Amino acid sequence: MLIFLDTQTTGLEQEDRVCSIGIISIFEQTIVSKYELINEGKKISSKASSINHITNELLDDKPRLQESDIYKFLREHNNSTTTIIGHNINFDMQQLSKIGFSFKGKIIDTLRVSKHLIKECESYGLQFLRYELKLYQNEEKELLNCDIKETILTHNALSNSLIIKLLYAYLFNLCTKEEMYKLSFKNVLLEKFEFGKYKGKYIEEISMMDRGYMEWLLGNMVNLDEDLQYSINYYLQG
Repeated sequence: MLIFLDTQTTGLEQEDRVCSIGIISIFEQTIVSKYELINEGKKISSKASSINHITNELLDDKPRLQESDIYKFLREHNNSTTTIIGHNINFDMQQLSKIGFSFKGKIIDTLRVSKHLIKECESYGLQFLRYELKLYQNEEKELLNCDIKETILTHNALSNSLIIKLLYAYLFNLCTKEEMYKLSFKNVLLEKFEFGKYKGKYIEEISMMDRGYMEWLLGNMVNLDEDLQYSINYYLQG
């Protein structure tokens, strides 16, 4: 079974929790799509609401994650034959681990696989890749295939799961599923900065021009991307 998964959270701090979750599962010829709002008792920050458009009022009568149908579905299919696929999947799995979910199957991170296979890309965010790779051209057909009545919404967990499914299909044309398993756990040597004052500049070049900035990033940036950490250390070590 393949499960394409996305979560939205009340914020990005350690104490924040899942406020919505969406999945699209595929087993043989059967496709199941599910979306739920979740109330873990943590208020959503205004910043998070401005991104995912979920308010505290929407969650008043919603279940806790462990009581949700999606969690029960994940628990039922938590075995070695299931693969969960997500964009920056480690974030989603960390959110699930906060309520004690320990996954026994395999995972594929479309974010990291994209970094490995699609070089010289300006950004690897899901919405950017949606347009850069023209995934949107297949969205209407995929909505029908997955029996999803809603239109695609930005930063909606079910919409993101569908885009992840389309991205996976794109990547599958570039390598096998087995190769994706391996690439999902292999650090990527990034070439350029995606943000900050050196956005678009080569990391190797900046390591020689402004070593102090690189060291500052390592020492001060909270939640610095794992592959960016790896790349900065690589170039600093020469």
